[in-house]
Amino acid sequence: MIQTLAETGSTNADLAARLRAGESVVEGDWLVADRQTAGKGRQGRDWFDAAGNFMGSTVAHLRFGDPEPASLALLAGLAVHAAVAPHLEDGASATLKWPNDLLVGRAKLAGILLERVNDSVVIGIGVNLAQAPAVADRETVALGGVDRDAFAAHLERIFAEELERWRHFGLAPVVQRWLAAAHPLGTPLTVGDPEEGVLNGTFAGLAEDGALLLRLDDGQTRAIHAGEVRLTPDA
Repeated sequence: MIQTLAETGSTNADLAARLRAGESVVEGDWLVADRQTAGKGRQGRDWFDAAGNFMGSTVAHLRFGDPEPASLALLAGLAVHAAVAPHLEDGASATLKWPNDLLVGRAKLAGILLERVNDSVVIGIGVNLAQAPAVADRETVALGGVDRDAFAAHLERIFAEELERWRHFGLAPVVQRWLAAAHPLGTPLTVGDPEEGVLNGTFAGLAEDGALLLRLDDGQTRAIHAGEVRLTPDA
């Protein structure tokens, strides 16, 4: 089921509040907003809405034997990548950037935000269908001419399929498919590490647990589990 709201602060915050209040939130249902007045991206950044864009959230209830919850970002990325593919202009392609962005060229088309609430994870997704909002220090892009409700229904189906695969086949196939949809190995990256500050290196793939592998200038390879990752300017 897809529930649509004319306006809310944040679909992620709404579902998280329901979970904290002990309400039953059905896995596979989505909450989609025409407008968000307090949408957030990673690290608390404002996520600016725009009329006609997709802004929605769903919930995964964690079960015994599930892969690491953080890897739901990879699953969501694959679902969004598949959902936007039919709408790209001829010759254009979208690429995944760890942990939660979908890019066209260097411009952001979509973003993903995970929030853990007890034994559940709220997965929020924003996709620029109609308009590319202005975001400081970031290029953005929109698909243009895509019906929001039809896109929501398509994404809901794809996400459900990806979640089923994630549970039944584990993380390894997700990692391999994510790598096939990501920017190439060797892409220069700049990582803002919470403990070590800024790290510069090149993309060396993903670890078995879904962590980013960054090859540093001295030849070492570092596993990054959290941090702000950007394509290195002028790379």
